[in-house]
Amino acid sequence: MSGTFRFAALALLGAMAASPAYADNKAAAVVNGVAIPKERLELRVKSAAAQGQQDTPDLRKAVRDDLITIELLSQEAVRKGLDKQPEAVQMLELTRQQVLVGAFMQDYVKAHPLGEDALTKAYDSLKNNVGNKEYNVRHILVEKEADAKSLAAKLKKGGKFDKLAEANSKDAGSKERGGELGWVPVGNIPTTYVKPFADALMNLTKGQISEPVQSQFGWHIIKLEDVRDLKMPTYEELKPQLMQRLQQQAVQNAIAELRAKAKVE
Repeated sequence: MSGTFRFAALALLGAMAASPAYADNKAAAVVNGVAIPKERLELRVKSAAAQGQQDTPDLRKAVRDDLITIELLSQEAVRKGLDKQPEAVQMLELTRQQVLVGAFMQDYVKAHPLGEDALTKAYDSLKNNVGNKEYNVRHILVEKEADAKSLAAKLKKGGKFDKLAEANSKDAGSKERGGELGWVPVGNIPTTYVKPFADALMNLTKGQISEPVQSQFGWHIIKLEDVRDLKMPTYEELKPQLMQRLQQQAVQNAIAELRAKAKVE
């Protein structure tokens, strides 16, 4: 915000503070006779606090200043008739709908609280599915089978996997790390990797390198770099994430039911 604009805004605030409309203490501010409800300020402060900011006088002043600026610019846009433009009308309606969707989700979650049984059941299921080991995986991805076979031959002659990955892999996300894909729980391998890759990986032992494996992405050479015991987080540590996931699933199920009942043409 420019110094001139901020000075003007502060001057306006001073004038409003002395006005009867502001003095009645029912609004956060009054801009050209239009009141900004205190509830709007509190909502913005609450949102900022949820993102880690502390509720301080400085934060409240900054939020109030932003609301004043928004009100001023909104008034000017309306004065110019911009709120009547077709694109603006559609954007306003989309925004209204998004707010209502958020309100629906909050209301649904509040009306369908999760019991401790559901959370512990989800934890036990997760614990059983991920297994008790995790793998550290590397791979080299190339387009042609001939290139994959050539690299496999070099590896059998003592070539360094990480160096060959850095020089040849087409996977931009892992080649700079020597083809390293990171640690993955054994139980998550089928959902983390495509089937040909996952099947080949599950047949490897620690330190072993696969023969070339084809997937829809190309040809892979896979190395099971390391294996270690999986340290499963405790129930209390995972409880917030479990609650969020179950709530999301419940909302998605509710949406699916609404879509099934709706008449869509």
